Amino acid sequence: MLFRRRKPAGFKEKMRELLWPRKGFLRPLRYLTMRILRLSASPHAVAAGVAAGVFVSWTPFIGVHFVMAFVITYFLSGSMVAAALGCAAFGNPLTYPFIWGITWEIGHLLLSREDHLAGQAVDLAALFHRLNFTELWRPVLEPMLVGAIPPGIVTSVALYALTFYTVKGFQTRRHTRLLERARLRLAKPAGDMPSV
Repeated sequence: MLFRRRKPAGFKEKMRELLWPRKGFLRPLRYLTMRILRLSASPHAVAAGVAAGVFVSWTPFIGVHFVMAFVITYFLSGSMVAAALGCAAFGNPLTYPFIWGITWEIGHLLLSREDHLAGQAVDLAALFHRLNFTELWRPVLEPMLVGAIPPGIVTSVALYALTFYTVKGFQTRRHTRLLERARLRLAKPAGDMPSV
């Protein structure tokens, strides 16, 4: 196998890698950032895709985030790849507990409703297991969906602007470098060219 370790990792090293990766926790985020910057679409298309992916990540409908992001991206004339990367970067198992807590609290605040799970013993696991939408809507999904709208709008607009100007600057610098290389290649004297 290509790129296999010469000495297989032991149990102790595997556990250390699981808890604290050798390359750090931010490496996947840096990778996704570079993937987004290197997309060949226009800055608007990339930024619209990322914004759609981020907005959809705030909603409680986990199984269909990518589909929802693709639909929104299609209507915004954005990049589908950027939407998928935006979903993956913003909505992941590390961020979902924070997203759910924030949307839960904002939803209850906006609906002017007391936490009506506090006084009752509601078995959420049983509700999710039965997947009865009508029983899940009022106590769980409605406040989370209503609470997802304000932070979703704020973060998607902010990340649209940030992504747009970052991608525009990156593409401009890349285009300038390519033109400079082409100019230098054309400026070389004919004597430096290898003969055939």
